[in-house]
Amino acid sequence: MAETAIETATIGVVGGTGFAGGEACRLLLNHPRVGDIRPTARGDEEFERVHRNLAGAGLDFVAVDRLLEQAAELDCVLLCTPSGQAMRLAPRLLDAGVRVVDLSGDFRFADPDGYRRAYGEDHASPQLLGEAVCGITELHRAEIAGARLIANPGCYVIAATLALAPLLKGRLVALDSGLQISAVNGTTGAGNQPRKEVMHPEAFASMLPYSLDGHRHAPELEARFQELAGEPVTVSLTTAHGAFARGIYVNTTVVPASSQGVDWSRDRLIEIYRDFYGAGHEGDHFVVVNELPRRGGLNVKEYDIYPLMRGVVGSNFCHLGVDFDPERELIKVVSVIDNLVKGAAGSAIQNMNLMLGLEETCGLRHYGL
Repeated sequence: MAETAIETATIGVVGGTGFAGGEACRLLLNHPRVGDIRPTARGDEEFERVHRNLAGAGLDFVAVDRLLEQAAELDCVLLCTPSGQAMRLAPRLLDAGVRVVDLSGDFRFADPDGYRRAYGEDHASPQLLGEAVCGITELHRAEIAGARLIANPGCYVIAATLALAPLLKGRLVALDSGLQISAVNGTTGAGNQPRKEVMHPEAFASMLPYSLDGHRHAPELEARFQELAGEPVTVSLTTAHGAFARGIYVNTTVVPASSQGVDWSRDRLIEIYRDFYGAGHEGDHFVVVNELPRRGGLNVKEYDIYPLMRGVVGSNFCHLGVDFDPERELIKVVSVIDNLVKGAAGSAIQNMNLMLGLEETCGLRHYGL
């Protein structure tokens, strides 16, 4: 945390008409150290017509150019824009002395080649890529506190990285055959532009797989996992939209490293995760490992020993569940988050708090709905 915390912050939210931008405004409105929120829109939209849940909040959209003119008044800007826009806005904000948290994919790669491979275009501000700090708060706390530019990872990446970080960091996973990750997110993950496939009559009681030829978050995961494991990692990421609005369910199955000699069990895995993230309020506040004991025998359906996605909706928490299949010698990890909070606006504000010298939980301590 910075030595001097800001008393009352003025925060810009670029891309205030989208799902993540609206969620950022909702969370900032309940933040005790935020006094002024300035969301942007590119058209003539009215705030309360776009975000009906925030009626009475007193917020109005401003034009992006107007916000840039006001840069000297801003303490931090959250860039909730589609990929390709933040890399053109960030330099102007940084030059004005504003701290920036980018929720898009523009600064998630350390080199322009990585960005080009994932997004298919050249980076407009490659000089900033080496400076951007990865915004997984639990893993980069010290760097985030001293940074002026944060690259918030994608929602899948946050959920999957928190799921596997203890095993990768401890060199407890066999990596030679790659890592298989299956994930389902809500239809808000498709954005707020109209698409027939994600309309309620189409999406209800169904699943919508996409990007099976190579999801753009897979290279991002490989970069994060290589940092943790200390060696290259190949990731196969299988994704789908589920018939719910918000939330992410990540399921991973990994082979334990044979050289570790660990007597694997669910209890041993819980111990590993407790040591990594801490326990209760003494550890990472927003990462909760399900430690409820198993009460039944083999093949008894004990739903409560694994995390429920609905338990994190509306919150900045990540709930983790672990288990071990002794017959096949496989580790199973389940991770659930709200894609709009911990997967986007919530983690951005968690990082903003550190950048402004505040407690990282400030304004975010509410639990799931």
